[in-house]
Amino acid sequence: MFSSQIVSTGVFLKYLLVMSLVTYAVRMLPLVLCKEKVKNRFLRSFLYYIPYAVLGAMTFPAVFFSTGYVFSAGAGCLVALIFGCLGKSLVFVAASACVAVFLVEVFMFL
Repeated sequence: MFSSQIVSTGVFLKYLLVMSLVTYAVRMLPLVLCKEKVKNRFLRSFLYYIPYAVLGAMTFPAVFFSTGYVFSAGAGCLVALIFGCLGKSLVFVAASACVAVFLVEVFMFL
């Protein structure tokens, strides 16, 4: 093993302590700072949609790099968006997007 790859136990424990304190602080500060229910309608609406926005921002770019070709990924995304807007179930949307990607990639190589 290289000497740069060896991390002493003390350094590891310091990193672990800092990481746990930061994680704890991020989770505990909202509970300490906001003791009563949020009454502002705009702020409640904003906080309600944050998880959806973060999930979308994390997953949507990955959709276009999940296949070998951007064109087939775009087709799968389009099919998923259409069936999702039509109110179909999550399993149906995912399966139809996979079928669309498969068919586009099959026809690309004919």
